[in-house]
Amino acid sequence: MRRAFAAAIALVTAGCVAAGDGAGQAGDVAVVQAVPVRAPAPAVPPVTAGPTTFLFSGELTQGGWIRGQAPAGTVAARLGAEALALDREGRFFAAFDRDAGPAVTLSATLDDGTSIASPLAIAPRDWAIERVNVARTGGRPSQAFLRIRRPELARIAAARALDTGSEGWRQDFIWPVTGRISGRFGSQRIYRGEPGSYHSGIDIATGESGTAYLAPADGVVVLAAEDEPFSLEGKLLMIDHGMGLNSAFLHSSALLVREGERVRQGQPIGRIGATGRASGPHLHWSLKWRDARLDPLLFTGPMD
Repeated sequence: MRRAFAAAIALVTAGCVAAGDGAGQAGDVAVVQAVPVRAPAPAVPPVTAGPTTFLFSGELTQGGWIRGQAPAGTVAARLGAEALALDREGRFFAAFDRDAGPAVTLSATLDDGTSIASPLAIAPRDWAIERVNVARTGGRPSQAFLRIRRPELARIAAARALDTGSEGWRQDFIWPVTGRISGRFGSQRIYRGEPGSYHSGIDIATGESGTAYLAPADGVVVLAAEDEPFSLEGKLLMIDHGMGLNSAFLHSSALLVREGERVRQGQPIGRIGATGRASGPHLHWSLKWRDARLDPLLFTGPMD
């Protein structure tokens, strides 16, 4: 397994849950609009057992997620324009970007050509927006920086593209570490009308370097920048939880796992630090489903 991941990542230029039905999450929902449509012959075996409609639960809000089951007989399913991966039981994971629109549709094509659609309403969020009356600083990155950064971004993209078959997406996620939340997902500054980048994860400060942090769910290590820290992220660790869902942990002082290694929920995987571009020791934890950036707080619930 480890050699396979190393080989996959080496192809790129060198350099660069199961979420359960926890408290506060929506209950099962089924909305059906059946339309008889002829479909081409299925390219994959249909889901042989399951409900007659979509069943799902989760957090139907910007930065949120759902986990569910496709109708029996499904040969293809989508969330909007995104094709969904289905396991043998027709179960799937999907999520909504921080800037997701107010509505999207789950759709399935059955082996008899029928289409089933379930429209979803995505609740907006009231993000922490700070408007400052100063010009945005910083210009275009230098060519010297880009020569370093481009291969780093290529490694990150290659790691996110790996399909490990992990089933961590099925689990209730846990906090990797507890402490003061010093940065919240989605927060953003606007400089004299020009928006800056929003915060893509959650920052947890424990007050010192070296504190161990844990795997929030089962997964496979797809990137571990231990020996060559990245320019911005420092010692970066990425874990694939399966179904396109992955975690990234930034600014570590040390990594305790290696690429290709399978990790279990609650296992120590790294130590908090201030490597890369960080003003002090803290853990930046971010979650993505494909290209959608997600709020870790919606996976764990409030910190105890």
